[in-house]
Amino acid sequence: MRLFIYANFLGVAWAGILNNQRQVLFEDEQDSILNQLFGEVLTPHVEGEIQDLSVGKKKYVLDDSETEEFRAQCGFYENHRISYPDDSFLSDIQLFSGIVTFAHVPMEQCFKSKDAENAPNYDIAILGAPFDTSVSYRPGARFGPNSIRQGSRRLGQGVLPVRGFPGSKLRTLDPYNAGYKIVDCGDVPMTPFDNRLALNALYRGERAVYKQSTNRTDLKVPKVITLGGDHTITLMALRAAYEHHGQMAVIHFDSHIDTWDPKVLGGGITKTQSINHGTFLHFAHEWGYIRDDKSLHVGLRAPYFDLYDEKHDRECGFDKIVARDFDLLNFKEIVKTIKDRVGDLPIYLTIDIDVLDLAFAPGTGTPEPGGLTSRELLTVLDGLEGLNIVGADVVEVAPAFDSNGEITSIVAAQVIDSILGLMVVS
Repeated sequence: MRLFIYANFLGVAWAGILNNQRQVLFEDEQDSILNQLFGEVLTPHVEGEIQDLSVGKKKYVLDDSETEEFRAQCGFYENHRISYPDDSFLSDIQLFSGIVTFAHVPMEQCFKSKDAENAPNYDIAILGAPFDTSVSYRPGARFGPNSIRQGSRRLGQGVLPVRGFPGSKLRTLDPYNAGYKIVDCGDVPMTPFDNRLALNALYRGERAVYKQSTNRTDLKVPKVITLGGDHTITLMALRAAYEHHGQMAVIHFDSHIDTWDPKVLGGGITKTQSINHGTFLHFAHEWGYIRDDKSLHVGLRAPYFDLYDEKHDRECGFDKIVARDFDLLNFKEIVKTIKDRVGDLPIYLTIDIDVLDLAFAPGTGTPEPGGLTSRELLTVLDGLEGLNIVGADVVEVAPAFDSNGEITSIVAAQVIDSILGLMVVS
């Protein structure tokens, strides 16, 4: 018992000595140069007031051992005292703050019933489709929506000096402050275990997004941009858009035709695999979502399985501009070919990121050499100004195969930024 009491006494005494030492060290630290420089960070804020720390501050006291370079730095800080803003954060850089939505647009609960309390309203909705279980080569595009949002963190405001052709209204346009309410609806919950259930969930999600009210009187329904996901998701997006806009023309940027007969790709294995990322345009035409002879591919270069594929592609209503045409034609010729083909129909714009060359978009599921540069793609997109683009998607971004510089995600985000410009320019 005595031993126990004695041990406790020693413990308390030792704790007291340590506390005294800590107090001495703390007091010694009060006049250190680091405390002088950074102690003001801890200055309490008064709500609603900006903390100006330039008033009544004594000069920094430096130790004799400090270098001339460091003394000069302290002299600069002394003459340029920092002012801390209030707690609103409105004037702070927003690149890395908050929940990551596309280009920092507001997040909205878009799947509510239109008649529900606090039902949202918006003009352009951005929607994620995390799905990649219908691919024929490399999976991973289910992580595409998140990576595209990550790649968009530097977007959200500002005029681009290269947007649009010379003299275009796009040259002076900031899409995020052009009178359209743009929101991010998050991702549709798509199961990775059953393609039928997953695609049905996406269809229901797209329908819910279209059913909300708009802010602008000139829009009957919102415009929707979907972030893929593998290219199969375009079929459900087209189905939902067709219910409001009728038959559309599709401008399809891709290295692959994606009109393959399901007997050639997938359906020859099992019936349930007939709908996949290489056959969805076949079904879009078969089910009547696409107007005959008004759609076209841009950037094709991947091989056919058979010459029959080209014949079947024409039967599905498509013409084509191949990747090598960009070496032979100028941009105005390419744009004119596209515009003459689609006319004044409602346009659905679908962009497989593999339309770009591997050097510009390595993070994709079925890469093909000899593709477009990112500048070529963005220039052609800007040339589509004036078309009635009612819906769009960017698909097949697979971040697991991207560079550590996230170049595929960044260029995909920039592509969506261009699409937003086309949707809001008057």
